[in-house]
Amino acid sequence: MQSRNKFLDDMSQLMTNAMGVAQGAKTEAETAMKSLVDRWMADRDFVTREEFDAVRAMAQKAREENTALAARIAALEEAQAAGKKKA
Repeated sequence: MQSRNKFLDDMSQLMTNAMGVAQGAKTEAETAMKSLVDRWMADRDFVTREEFDAVRAMAQKAREENTALAARIAALEEAQAAGKKKA
C-alpha cells in the first residue's frame, strides 16, 4: 500500500498551475506580437497580392504592346526606305 505524500501532491498541483499560467502567458504574448506586426504592416504602404498581380499583368501587357509597336515601326521604316530607293 502506498501512502500519499502531501508535499508531493502540493508540488504537483503547483507545477500544473504554473504550466497553465505559462501557457496563458505564451498565448497572450503571441496575440500581442501578431497585433503589433499587423499594425506595423498596416502603417507601411505594402500592397496586397491582388494589387501586385494586377500591376504585373498590366506591365506584361505594356511590354507586349511595346514589342508589337517596335516591330510595326521597323516594318514601316523598311517600307519607307524601300520607297526612297525606287524614287
